[in-house]
Amino acid sequence: MKRFEAVIFDMDGVIVDSEPIHEQAFREIFHAIGYGENHGIDFAAYYGKSDRTLWLDFIEKHRPTQTLDELADWKLRRFIDIIRRDEPIYESLPALVEDLALDHKLAVASGSSHPVIDEILAMQNLRRFFPVVVSAQDVVQGKPAPDIFLRAADLMRVSPRSCCVIEDSAAGVDGALAAGMQVIAITNSLTARQLSRATHVVGSYQEIRRLLLA
Repeated sequence: MKRFEAVIFDMDGVIVDSEPIHEQAFREIFHAIGYGENHGIDFAAYYGKSDRTLWLDFIEKHRPTQTLDELADWKLRRFIDIIRRDEPIYESLPALVEDLALDHKLAVASGSSHPVIDEILAMQNLRRFFPVVVSAQDVVQGKPAPDIFLRAADLMRVSPRSCCVIEDSAAGVDGALAAGMQVIAITNSLTARQLSRATHVVGSYQEIRRLLLA
């Protein structure tokens, strides 16, 4: 690959193995409010998207008595409890980030909210490597729109074409490409076929290291 000035990391499924934890937290709430396995949500379809997007679809489908804010706050609290307990940072991720930070600008562009991002980047002191953090809360349209990636590039003061994005979701891949960026997709959450639109599809952080640091 060409040399990039900046690397933008997705968070869920890239920095932290959190997609199963998001699903667990949602399922616990669905069960608590009486929907159990009748919630009708295909979780994989929401990888890379915001909690708000899932909750809006759930509310439209089921019309629960709880408000959007109540459901979102409930899920956020449960998710953070599990994350604090398990700290599921991918084992090879911190060393990769530290090495990339030596000669790249780094950012996080995540569909999660700032409280969740803050909790995760506090683990293993990762926050020091990411001077720029953009949440779905900061843009009008979340992934697969390019807004979140373009905002990250703007804050880093770099051209979108000088950025490489690391993603694990199809929505994230599409958003990065729409922003005019190259994207490495890692098969932590989806198959290589589902991520095939990416510039490169890899199965390990070592492959990312070879692409960006060799």
